[in-house]
Amino acid sequence: MMRLVFGLGQSGLGVLRFLKRHRIPARFFDEDPAPEHLEAALALGFEADPDPAPGVYEEVIAAPGVPIDHPRLNALGAPIIGEAELASRLGKAEIIAITGTAGKTSTTTFTAHLLRAQGLSALEGGNIGTPLVDVIDRAEVAVAELSSFQLERIHDFHPRVAVLLNLGRDHLDRHGTLEAYHRAKLNLLKNLTPDDAVVYNADDARIVKALDETPARRFPFTPQTSPRTTNLEAARQAAIAYLTLRGEPIDHRVLEEGLRTAPTVPGRFEVVGQRGGVVFIDDSIATRTLAVQAALEAAPAPVAWILGGIDKGADPAPLRPLVQAKVALILAIGRDGPKLARTYADAVPVVEIKVSGKAAFARAIEIALSRIDRGSVLLAPLAASFDMFSDYKERSQAFRAAVKEVQWTPTSS
Repeated sequence: MMRLVFGLGQSGLGVLRFLKRHRIPARFFDEDPAPEHLEAALALGFEADPDPAPGVYEEVIAAPGVPIDHPRLNALGAPIIGEAELASRLGKAEIIAITGTAGKTSTTTFTAHLLRAQGLSALEGGNIGTPLVDVIDRAEVAVAELSSFQLERIHDFHPRVAVLLNLGRDHLDRHGTLEAYHRAKLNLLKNLTPDDAVVYNADDARIVKALDETPARRFPFTPQTSPRTTNLEAARQAAIAYLTLRGEPIDHRVLEEGLRTAPTVPGRFEVVGQRGGVVFIDDSIATRTLAVQAALEAAPAPVAWILGGIDKGADPAPLRPLVQAKVALILAIGRDGPKLARTYADAVPVVEIKVSGKAAFARAIEIALSRIDRGSVLLAPLAASFDMFSDYKERSQAFRAAVKEVQWTPTSS
């Protein structure tokens, strides 16, 4: 008997590398593998199983992108786990696990940064880009960003510190209902003990209620005036919680310096250029309503708002008061941009961008600058990137490249 890795991609290949390091035999299956992923899996010395049969495998490790109800996966009749469960069972490092509807990437990055400043060997991984299984054996503590997809498939997964940022609306295309999405997120709490800690948003009533079921030590934080300061405060509490559990001294002077020097996360609300009185803001990672709301609140008005991509079930309606108050123009890109923009079409002008990729941003910026001479051009997509880009980072890079080209172009008379 052996294991089957179901689905390649970044996570699946990370799992294969992990299994090889731990000398655990496995095969892999992917219905439509990218040629480079197939080549990489074979180069690691693993064999493909083109037609996995029931009863052959003792366990299946499924990639996050494989739906929980995938018929071929469930027909195998074997226990199904994910990357996080595998890393927790066999990895060397303790885990700080971070989830929420918005702010995961920033909080994960900040937490690892603060722990390194305190002298610990800390590495970030998971949904942040580097698979958790790639860092779990190389650090004292792994700071893991975990998505709802990853948390669907945990059984005994046990972080030392669980961080719950917020519970909003997202991924209804995958989970079906808001309740199912929240259940997946709250799986993070299921195996905590009195020797563990939970860092939580004290203003989120759904999270506070869920804490009734956990015996873990509590470290609350309160949302601040901006997404960055909120995520820094969550990271501060996560670092304090972990150091407290370990009985380590906390150098508060170093902690404050770490907060001051925390890096900027690419694609997270950053001014990336300016032309005259117009600033260009990249918030490519803002795919959820909460994140887009924060971006619109912070962007200088009037706002030319670029939105669109693949709709994940985000609810655009709560943004309507902000749109009416601050947005001068909506530039709809990608597959579902026009559909999302229709919510506001009676309140602000909407322009549908017909081209794709970097050219979509170049065209959107051109139109925006013909309509506004002050304020901001904001990329806050409210949608996933996969119709035009491999991920939000590539989308960010394309937007920045378009901004770089346009901001030095003389304004036409």
